[in-house]
Amino acid sequence: MANPFAPKVEEGNTILAGAGMIPREARAIGVISGTSMDAVDVALLVTDGEEMIKRGPNLLQPYTPAQRATIRAAMADAMAAPTGTHRTPALLAAEAVVTEAHGDAIARFLDESGIEADVIGWHGQTVAHAPERRFTMQIGDAGALADRFGIPVVADFRSDDVARGGQGAPLVPVYHRALIRQAGLSEPALVVNLGGVANVTYIDGDTLIAFDTGPASALIDDAMAETDADYDAGGRVAATGRVDADALAALMDHPYFAAPAPKSLDRDAFSAAPVAGLAFADRIATLTRFTAESLAAGVRLLPKAPRAVIASGGGTHNETMIRWIGEAIGAEVGNANDAGFSSDFMEAEAFAYLALRTLRGLPLTFPGTTGIASPLTGGRLWMPRAAAA
Repeated sequence: MANPFAPKVEEGNTILAGAGMIPREARAIGVISGTSMDAVDVALLVTDGEEMIKRGPNLLQPYTPAQRATIRAAMADAMAAPTGTHRTPALLAAEAVVTEAHGDAIARFLDESGIEADVIGWHGQTVAHAPERRFTMQIGDAGALADRFGIPVVADFRSDDVARGGQGAPLVPVYHRALIRQAGLSEPALVVNLGGVANVTYIDGDTLIAFDTGPASALIDDAMAETDADYDAGGRVAATGRVDADALAALMDHPYFAAPAPKSLDRDAFSAAPVAGLAFADRIATLTRFTAESLAAGVRLLPKAPRAVIASGGGTHNETMIRWIGEAIGAEVGNANDAGFSSDFMEAEAFAYLALRTLRGLPLTFPGTTGIASPLTGGRLWMPRAAAA
């Protein structure tokens, strides 16, 4: 395997990293598949990992049903694993699928864009996350990607934080802050990310707070998988159903919602058992309202009411979910696209941004975002073996 994270030194406009030189303002490709496990997102960012942010093209490549099934089949092994590097046969099969699928998405992106990238920031695929036992697992062979493309790859962003007692999530808040400041939005500002899990970033001067609030689309997607659909397109099924008050109360009867921030969740931390006996549309409606109400419970933990609320992620396409979130938190929810950001590719961009922060030794996580004792950098660098020789 190519050499792991190595010391780096900034020299003028370049960063000496491993066996190569990377521009301080680099063309970085960010790559991620979120907890919804629906697709691979790829995006280009020209950035220094601080204030300089120039967004470039992006690409979405869906997982095939077979790829998704292979990854899901390994999740029980992942949660039972003793360490984040442990691999059973099922996990090795899933890791091979993730590496190939993400590599194919990067190859397509490079081919279609014609871009020559300086570095790839790769999140991999989360298959288990249990920070209470200092455990997290993102699968994917970063060395294989570095060798395939001849481009340095920064990966393994979460493990250092978790090993030191942090939640290891969310990781995007420092990028959210940079975007909010670049756009000049009023603070306190709140960025809501709606993937498989919902999380928020609160920005107010020197205060940066972030945490997972509960499920976003995970439980809904799992229920929709019983049909021919992978998700509730536009929230149309939820809009036809009735929210069951008793089932919603049972879903909300969980100590996580009153726990102080920072805090984080595994995708499968909540059970849909309270809605099991409902008609299908009522189940989807109740689970969608659960997303809204659990997010509102998180907003009530913040120091001040936000003056601006910006939503991103796949959940922004669910109009019913967005409407109900606005009702639950008592504020208008803006779309990241309308703010000049990217709703669908913000997280991919973030890992491009974080890659530069890793190379420059800048912190990725903070006491208010993961509960780490002090700001902490993270991530590891894999150089292509030809370059590392």
